[in-house]
Amino acid sequence: MLRYLAKRGITYVFMIFLTTSAGYFLAVSSLKPALLEQERIPRPTPEQVANSMRLKGLDPDLNPWERYVEWLTAIVTRWDWGRSPNGAYINAEFGDRVWISTRLFLASIILTLVIGVALGVYSAARQYKFQDRAITSYSYLAYIVPAPIAYFLVQLGAININETVGERIFFVTGISTPGTAPGWPQFVDMLAHYAVPTIAITLVGWGSYQIAQRQYLLDNVNADFVRTARAKGLTRNQAISRHALRVSFIPVAQSIAFTIPAIFAGGFFAEKIFAWPGVGSWSIDAISLQDVNAATATLAYGSVIFALGAILADFATTLVDPRVRVQ
Repeated sequence: MLRYLAKRGITYVFMIFLTTSAGYFLAVSSLKPALLEQERIPRPTPEQVANSMRLKGLDPDLNPWERYVEWLTAIVTRWDWGRSPNGAYINAEFGDRVWISTRLFLASIILTLVIGVALGVYSAARQYKFQDRAITSYSYLAYIVPAPIAYFLVQLGAININETVGERIFFVTGISTPGTAPGWPQFVDMLAHYAVPTIAITLVGWGSYQIAQRQYLLDNVNADFVRTARAKGLTRNQAISRHALRVSFIPVAQSIAFTIPAIFAGGFFAEKIFAWPGVGSWSIDAISLQDVNAATATLAYGSVIFALGAILADFATTLVDPRVRVQ
């Protein structure tokens, strides 16, 4: 097991290095922070712009390879990912934003997985009944509706509830209210800010798991090993829960391992709509602000969690499928 982890780790470290390096060269060749600096009022001289960029490690006079060597040396020797054109340090910005993204998506991911898999099993056990048709129809609708539109609809629903009640129960943007007293008031304020984005992400996300779990389970309900279990005296529900469910959960478990990092890395729609300054919204801002180092840091972050997702997929398979052994 340790040898397997070491081999996989070395492979993915190499892949992350290549992806991040390629991303840096692309960013440094296409993003020009010095151009934005020249648009300030009063307009600085070219010498002032060049000096400002040089002090921040963004010297425009260096070619891409020289900037890459300088940037990589700082990371290897000091774990310094550089600075943004506005002077902010990438390390500090990244740490704060990763924590914000984790707070936003952690509860949503857990609810999405639990509800999606549970409803998939429930609908498969009631194939073609009203409950199955209603749940599956909603899942297909949530699957095809673009996430930003669904988030906006949930946001509008929360606003309408606030207007109907006559006071603000739900916060549709932001992560907290400035000046809230610590203790119970701060906890209530946190829940009020969490509620709407958590509900929105969950309502949009569990549909794909419900569809997948239902389909995989139905594919195994009439399998030979299930019929054999029923011939030995098990009821239909017992045969499904003890045998068919475990087999049908194998591909779902693999998709879960890849979906979790995908949500963390690509949650910019939710973060932008609900005004949570996490990694997703930071990656969009980095491009619009011509921030080479921030854009590269978010790419490296995405590469790391996708590599972790690949390893988790392997372990998820070994946990739910005893036939698979890690060699």
